[in-house]
Amino acid sequence: MAEQVEALMKASVLMRNPQRVRDTIASLRSGGVDKLQVISDFDMTLSRFGFRGRRCPTSHNILDTSKVVSEVCQQQLKDLLHFYYPIEIDPNRTVDEKLPLMVDWWTKAHGLLCQQKIQQCQLAQIVRDSDVMLREGFETFFNTLHLSHVPLFIFSAGVGDIVEEITRQAGVLHPNVQVVSNFMDFDEDGILWRFKDPLIHTYNKNSSVLEGSSAQLQARPNVILLGDSMGDLTMADSVPGLSILLKIGFLNDKVEEQRERYLDAYDIVLEKDETLDVVIAPRLGKRSILLWPGWDCPTPGPAASCTVIPQP
Repeated sequence: MAEQVEALMKASVLMRNPQRVRDTIASLRSGGVDKLQVISDFDMTLSRFGFRGRRCPTSHNILDTSKVVSEVCQQQLKDLLHFYYPIEIDPNRTVDEKLPLMVDWWTKAHGLLCQQKIQQCQLAQIVRDSDVMLREGFETFFNTLHLSHVPLFIFSAGVGDIVEEITRQAGVLHPNVQVVSNFMDFDEDGILWRFKDPLIHTYNKNSSVLEGSSAQLQARPNVILLGDSMGDLTMADSVPGLSILLKIGFLNDKVEEQRERYLDAYDIVLEKDETLDVVIAPRLGKRSILLWPGWDCPTPGPAASCTVIPQP
């Protein structure tokens, strides 16, 4: 059991209420794997935020900076990023204020990409040429869920075709993985001409864009949610009859500024942690999810086993 305890003792693991986390984990265990699903963001959650001091790209960045996009278009996309990204993360703006601006950003960016005549057959090479990396431990994470028949629902505001290609090349696009994202629509010649509806951005990851996915969501009332933004917190709102929810948040950027908000919103906060150590850990030669319902949980230790941040 040492691996699991060690993971929770990392300085990067923060919790406001460790006892509530223990109680939630105990409830997940008693519910069993048949009632469990994992709902996760992709960019900067399953993929790395950075590596050796260098930022890693998002699924949009991979496409935006690829060789198939002209320098003029790349600059236009960069200008959009510089204008809208500060709005996206501005803690002083409400979600209602941000919503129309996020729609504008995604719509303009998708429109620019559609002008580039991107070919479907180019996507695999675009991903191979990129610096994208999945978090350390991703194989254990994906493979364990697959072998245990636990659905993994990836809810991404990025580019779905790129997300699927990344996981495919990593060898972890298993049948239990479903991606809901912004997918490209190609014409009969395999040329991108539009993005399919609905448009998914940071702040509408909810039932408004989940048509056709309700059956999977309804069958599994217990959820482990993984995200890296405030917008990711609504991803489980669409689960009918949601019973148990454990929220794990990756705090990647502007740590000092955002720490308290994340601790108020997520049950477990992973601060500048590029691994999936808290979600997975090897045990006795087997692969198992750390917070696994059937896992023999060690007796909870003292609060010192994690970094406890009291309310200010």
